[in-house]
Amino acid sequence: MILGIIVSIELELQIASLAKTLPHPAQFREWVSLTLWQRIDTAELTIRIVDEEESADLNWQYRKKRGATNVLSFPYEIPPGIASNLLGDIIICAPIIEEEAKKYHKPLLAHWAHMVVHGILHLLGYNHELKTEAIEMESLETEILLQLNFPPPYGEIFKL
Repeated sequence: MILGIIVSIELELQIASLAKTLPHPAQFREWVSLTLWQRIDTAELTIRIVDEEESADLNWQYRKKRGATNVLSFPYEIPPGIASNLLGDIIICAPIIEEEAKKYHKPLLAHWAHMVVHGILHLLGYNHELKTEAIEMESLETEILLQLNFPPPYGEIFKL
């Protein structure tokens, strides 16, 4: 429950990483809930925390890009005529999150929250391929992270 609003979420959290500094499962649930709040009432999704090898394998298999990446989103494509609350899967590479947080001088927990929010927005259909799409998505990310009491992820608050 966030701000008195109930969002029904079935969140499967899979830890397939040796990282020692992972957020608490309750934090993942809070970030998911607030991101989905006012966008969708009921959802099922999986967040899988991985190390670099699995991230790199998936990045190559599905995007034909070499190397590990911070977050991958796999939206579930609902077949016609089927009712489903399944949003999809998010894969987050723990070592990359730690490296980026240090590199960009961000609090580690804030960067984790940002990657969860970013991944969920991709599951909801948001993208950042075009400049207008990027501005919209980054604005939403900023708004959500501010509501979670984290600093703006891009160093400023975007306005549309």
